[in-house]
Amino acid sequence: MTILDKIIERKKEEVASAKSRISSSQLKNTAFFGRPTYSLKESIKNKSGIIAEFKRQSPSKGIINNSVAPLDVVSAYENFGASGISILTDHDFFGGNLNDVLRVRNDITIPILRKDFMIDEYQFYEAKSIGADVILLIASCLSPAQVQEFTALAHELKMEVLLEIHTEDELKHFNTKIDLVGINNRNLKDFKVDLQHSVQLKNQLPKEVLSVAESGIYSLEDFTFLREKGFDGFLMGEYFMKNTNPAKAFEEFSSQILNQQ
Repeated sequence: MTILDKIIERKKEEVASAKSRISSSQLKNTAFFGRPTYSLKESIKNKSGIIAEFKRQSPSKGIINNSVAPLDVVSAYENFGASGISILTDHDFFGGNLNDVLRVRNDITIPILRKDFMIDEYQFYEAKSIGADVILLIASCLSPAQVQEFTALAHELKMEVLLEIHTEDELKHFNTKIDLVGINNRNLKDFKVDLQHSVQLKNQLPKEVLSVAESGIYSLEDFTFLREKGFDGFLMGEYFMKNTNPAKAFEEFSSQILNQQ
């Protein structure tokens, strides 16, 4: 059993437990459910393209940073030009929770991606109820039919969809309703990083599709390489979060990008 298999097995248990505590109907009555959402597509076009991530830990790296508050970090991300914020809400494997989104939603005015393993319709109502603007669909967890169904549901709830792929076979999960396609530079099964592989996949997507390079961006050189290869967005978490002061690390990185232009 791969780590991804273990995550999905656990996620099914989590969703069942959440449903027993609060229904979808109750989620629709929460404060954030009716709020207008922000567009990540538009924000990527108009800002740095960086989707800066708040992440405490990961299965491959263990604890990355569990000593900083979400709002301190993501408010700095916004102030220094991030196009969007990604927040991990998986608890057992990534140390996140839904409250991390709730704690910051009223204080930032750029899109929030709820980054989790979405396998059930219930999670979309949950995402809307905490103030998410974008949800992640991971192709390796879903069938093409599920991607279509979940995309339609997300759009019904006025949220955008970031579809994550890693293999050529997963290109078949793409459909024209998808808002953005993320190409994970890191294989979720063995956690190896290959930027060139991601470029090859990107070149097989329709040219008009906004593409996001995800994970494994460890330097300004990596970022520059991917940008020159035509990626529109860059989901980066560990690069900033591994620092004692992620906000300062993001500020310095943003400054370096500006100096290149």
